[in-house]
Amino acid sequence: MDHIQIYTIKSNVKIAEDTFKMVLLGDTSLITAPGQFVNIQLDGLYLRRPISIHDWNEESFTIIYKVVGKGTEQMSKMAEGQKLDILMGLGNGYTVKEAQHVAVVGGGVGVPPLYALAKKLKAEGKHVTAVLGFGYKEQVFCVEEFEKVCDEVLVTTNDGSYGIKGFVTTAMEGKNIEYLYACGPEPMLKALHRTGIPGQLSFEARMGCGFGGCMGCSCKTLTGYKRICVEGPVMLTEEVSFDE
Repeated sequence: MDHIQIYTIKSNVKIAEDTFKMVLLGDTSLITAPGQFVNIQLDGLYLRRPISIHDWNEESFTIIYKVVGKGTEQMSKMAEGQKLDILMGLGNGYTVKEAQHVAVVGGGVGVPPLYALAKKLKAEGKHVTAVLGFGYKEQVFCVEEFEKVCDEVLVTTNDGSYGIKGFVTTAMEGKNIEYLYACGPEPMLKALHRTGIPGQLSFEARMGCGFGGCMGCSCKTLTGYKRICVEGPVMLTEEVSFDE
């Protein structure tokens, strides 16, 4: 498959509890929109690991990942100069809409892909509010990065140990947001969907192939079944249906 390429690790550093930022050198021409992801092959593991793209330039791209299993634990121990076999530029990504006051809303490892999006929204003259949700203080990351590119950054933690106590929807109350772009766990996306604010939701899913061949990540929408890895991971709020 011509989308598979070899990338060299430039850096791999811990930035929060069980959370790492990795910069990889190589061709980034297949990255076309914020919200896309890559699928990483790791030694001894059959399935590739899907990781969202945090940011990119002409020479490198950055991912932020959380150690949750064997694959990401293996990644966390990798060093500068090591090579990775990567399926590049997957998924549809976010599409910038006309709304002026917009919010990028992330939960945990759903935060990273929203950074490149926030930069793009700001470059197009939008008023950008970032709402970043975490469980507790030790999990918080990327706040300063978002502060440099957004008009307002609101951070929530479930226990109140950092920022606003509560969920991302708590921080959004009274903000008069016209449109939202979100990525995070399904309960968060479901809560955002209930607000009635139009927008785009990026879904997380277990993937087999990452390019639409195995149908393993198909999900039901109001317009039929869609594959998260190809027709997603980003979907419009009006096409999403959550079972209540």
